[in-house]
Amino acid sequence: MAESLIIRLGSNATDGVQWLIWSAGDAEIIASGELPNAKHLTELTDKAAHRPVVALVPACDVAFKRLKVPAKSARAMRLAAPYMLEDDLAQDVEQLFFAYGTPNLDDSDNNCFLTAVERQQMTQWLSWLRDADIQAHKMIPDALLLPEHEGSWSCVELFGQVLVKQDAWFATAVEHELFDTLLGRWSVESGEGEPTKLHGYSPVNLPEQLSAIELISEPEELPLALLAKHITSAKFNLLQGEFQVKRKRSSTNKVWLIAAGVAAFALVTNLGFKSIKLWQLNTQQEQLEQQIVDTYKQAFPETKRVRVSTIRSQLKRKMAEVGGGSSEQNFLVMLNKLQPAFSQVSNLKPDSLKFDGKRNEIRLQATGKSYQDFERFKALLEKEQLSVSQGAQNNHGDSISGSFSITTSTRGR
Repeated sequence: MAESLIIRLGSNATDGVQWLIWSAGDAEIIASGELPNAKHLTELTDKAAHRPVVALVPACDVAFKRLKVPAKSARAMRLAAPYMLEDDLAQDVEQLFFAYGTPNLDDSDNNCFLTAVERQQMTQWLSWLRDADIQAHKMIPDALLLPEHEGSWSCVELFGQVLVKQDAWFATAVEHELFDTLLGRWSVESGEGEPTKLHGYSPVNLPEQLSAIELISEPEELPLALLAKHITSAKFNLLQGEFQVKRKRSSTNKVWLIAAGVAAFALVTNLGFKSIKLWQLNTQQEQLEQQIVDTYKQAFPETKRVRVSTIRSQLKRKMAEVGGGSSEQNFLVMLNKLQPAFSQVSNLKPDSLKFDGKRNEIRLQATGKSYQDFERFKALLEKEQLSVSQGAQNNHGDSISGSFSITTSTRGR
């Protein structure tokens, strides 16, 4: 069950702090309460330890603006937008922090949606949380989370303030005593025509003279729970730019990082050893191929050019030319039968090879990786109608050395 801790901060350190543990999966309240002021946030430290934290801040401290900025890139837009608002803002631009919403053209073709907050206020909110060892991954103006009704407004009273949302990018909070005055001003600004519908999620008493406002009473809910329902769909987060969240790495993550580092080092080291081994094997292969060429030239000195890839076919041709039953022919026939076995048992390497012409016998010294290499090599030769006798085998740690006596088999004759 996914739970989150929602903390609604005040404008000042002495203001009350409301909190709620909300289960998004079950859409229900797990626990809720109120703290006297920001100094008591430490009472929520344990509750925040294993839950994502969302900080709500009073919308009255956030100015919502929308602009039509003639810029092609988002970066250029964000550089220009604050200075386009200089005449509309009470503070100097340098004293304000600007956070940007998702670009979305409205009816007036505005392409830049931003909020302005005093930088000192942002720093203060985050310092209260930091002093309580609480890290919020989102910070959202509270009224922005009110339900949205197309062409209508919505409101709810929350601990002495009334939160109001007019559309997707205009929200504010006012003291309860000033709410009627604010509605009166808005009704004048909206002009004549159909009354503006106001969805109230807490009791609202409208003055009789506000005929331009039509109140629609919605079922009453706990204000923080009403806001919590829309947190998962909220795309806006004040924690941007210089205030962007730098996530702490847990001790578990650190252990995994250390383990990953050790594994990476081991992998690099292993690849290094493999590379050296491969280089050694390539060198040995080159030496072996040169030995084969040298041996072939000794056997057939009239040959001018020899390539390892063609020795087999050249041997077959030589055998066809020799004919008869001489010992030399027998040697070549037996040597030809050895070659496929060496190809299939690549771990077995010949150290020396001698041919006894009187006995038509090849004596072979070889080195392999395991005893199974010798057994497999013997079995393959016997399939070639050769009689194989294995000599003593010696274990040298990472290799096995042994000998074979190979003669022409009399089976089947």
